[in-house]
Amino acid sequence: MGEIRITDSLTGKKLPLVPVHTGEIRMYVCGVTVYDRVHLGHARSALVFDLAFRFFQHRGFGVTYAKNFTDIDDKIIQRAKAEGRSWKEVADIFIASYERDMARLGVLSPTIAPKATDHVREMIEMTRRLLEQGFAYRAGGDVYFQVERFPDYGRLSGKCLEELLAGARVEVDERKKNPLDFALWKAAKPDEPSWESPWGPGRPGWHIECSAMAVKHLGETLDLHGGGEDLIFPHHENERAQSEAATGKPFVRLWVHNGFVTINREKMSKSLGNFFTVEEIFEKSKQLFGILNDRKAAEIIRYFLLSAHYRSPIDFSDESIREAKAALDNFYLLLFEMEKISKAPSAPASGDFHIAQRLERIQGEIESTLEEDLNAPAAFGRLQSFRAEINRISIRLVPDDAAGILRFFTNVAGSLFGIFQCSPEREWGIMELSEGVSLDEQLLPRRAQARIAERNEARRAKNWALADQIRDELLKQGLVLEDRPGGTTRVIYG
Repeated sequence: MGEIRITDSLTGKKLPLVPVHTGEIRMYVCGVTVYDRVHLGHARSALVFDLAFRFFQHRGFGVTYAKNFTDIDDKIIQRAKAEGRSWKEVADIFIASYERDMARLGVLSPTIAPKATDHVREMIEMTRRLLEQGFAYRAGGDVYFQVERFPDYGRLSGKCLEELLAGARVEVDERKKNPLDFALWKAAKPDEPSWESPWGPGRPGWHIECSAMAVKHLGETLDLHGGGEDLIFPHHENERAQSEAATGKPFVRLWVHNGFVTINREKMSKSLGNFFTVEEIFEKSKQLFGILNDRKAAEIIRYFLLSAHYRSPIDFSDESIREAKAALDNFYLLLFEMEKISKAPSAPASGDFHIAQRLERIQGEIESTLEEDLNAPAAFGRLQSFRAEINRISIRLVPDDAAGILRFFTNVAGSLFGIFQCSPEREWGIMELSEGVSLDEQLLPRRAQARIAERNEARRAKNWALADQIRDELLKQGLVLEDRPGGTTRVIYG
């Protein structure tokens, strides 16, 4: 096993992952502000760090993974007022919604999912320390962090104070010593939730939340801190400044950020009408392919979102989802064949194909690609080559060979990427129809089976026009047909 190296946003370099505590990784990822349903961009970030979580565990590390909920915020308060609900009711509704969406996508639960409102005491304590150490100042009932007192401010975003000031959209407040100074504590406003503090009633600023929660649950120096690249400035820049000012220690060893999702080459935006929630992406997948189960749709979405390197942008379109499904169809056709061979009552005469060595080799290749900056697309490329390699020799494999290949895809590659977990027949919808043999109605509707039989009859009569017409008709219903040697028809349903 080689060294794991990940691109660090602070230095711009690919650095080795060297945990503070040997054998343990402490990872914090910024979660969502719970005022609405989560969208495709949130899903991408969740899957990138889900892959990291799975891979680190696969490599034998003990991983403590914290991912927070911001459950108090201006947007939550505004929605609560508009709907006549309490802010807590709104937050609880969308926390539950988020957890359902992540479960549908097969995202593993983090070790810890802290809520901001459960950690106000820790936020007050960190703010108090920053005041005592001269990094913060009071302005009425508010408390601000003074960025000029932290000489390294701007290093994460790669800009000096002057550049940040020129490009930033900051709220004008004459009480600030510098327009870039940010709120650690905000004085209470009428009809808004508040907590008692040494500076009067109020609530914490956004940035202090993650610092206080991360330090409490993971310690003063984290091994990895992640999130979308839109969080680099101001959120992560401010987190880093206040945390290091408060503790006097480096806050994070590796800063890791994923790229944006675009929709048909345009930035995802509600104003452009191309803003897809996770729920809408599931529905869209089902509309495109006639998919009837969530697990299959989830694997297609997962494969798509991991098919570009996590630091690169990725474009969502109908075509990109079709490509992801086609790639997985090819893998599941192999798994379908391996299942048949593994259950065969008699083994074919087999040459020595060294399956165990081939499996050891491909597992090493997959791990090597993930060691180099979690390169999932390169891993998928290696898996595609291995699939083609096994297809070439499949007719000569014995049951034990096929069973070993199945175990690799489901237990090794599948557990790393969260795919290959469907039954090829019952959930992915691959089946073979033999002349005169009917399938269970739950697997394939009787009418579809009848139309396939009509097509086979048309092919025997060399009525190619009718055969093609029926094939195209079934394709629109989500059925892909493949004519096989021996007179069988292989069907992928959905």
